[in-house]
Order: sequence, then structure tokens, then C-alpha cells
Amino acid sequence: MSTSIGLLRGIGIIEGISYLVLLFIAVPLKYAAGFPGLVQIFGMVHGVLFILFVLMLVIVWFRHRWPLFSVLGAFIASLLPFGTFVLDARLRKKL
Repeated sequence: MSTSIGLLRGIGIIEGISYLVLLFIAVPLKYAAGFPGLVQIFGMVHGVLFILFVLMLVIVWFRHRWPLFSVLGAFIASLLPFGTFVLDARLRKKL
């Protein structure tokens, strides 16, 4: 993970996990069990990780001169459940 792309991959995986925990564990517990605490915690963690992902994506964009289409694809992947895992697989092939 010493390269900027490796760091992007690492942040993407952690951000993707936080997204899935929020979506499939915290939100159902909020509505099924009336326990909103996990949504508040994981929502904030996920938000910080998302911002870090976007900042790292901008750094990678400029350092590696990625085409705009690739940057937009990576950004859209970060908005979809499991999207960062698909992105990671594609980035692994590039390394």
C-alpha cells in the first residue's frame, strides 16, 4: 500500500465495508429493534471514509494522470453497494 493507488484501494475496501455494515446491519437494527445508535456511529465513520476516498481519488487522478472517465467510474463505484470491491479488483489488475 505504499503507492497512491494502493492507498486508494485500501481506503476503498474499508469504505466499502463501512457502507455494507451501515446498509445491512445498522439500518435494519434501527428500524427492526429501535436501536439508532449504530447508524449514528457507522454513518459518521462511513462519511469520513467516503471523504478520504474522494480526496485520495483526486490525488491519484493528478499523480497518475487518469482519464476523467476512469475517475468518474471510480467515483460512481463508491456510491454503489459492493462497488468499491469491484473497483479494487480492476485496480489490482492494473498494478
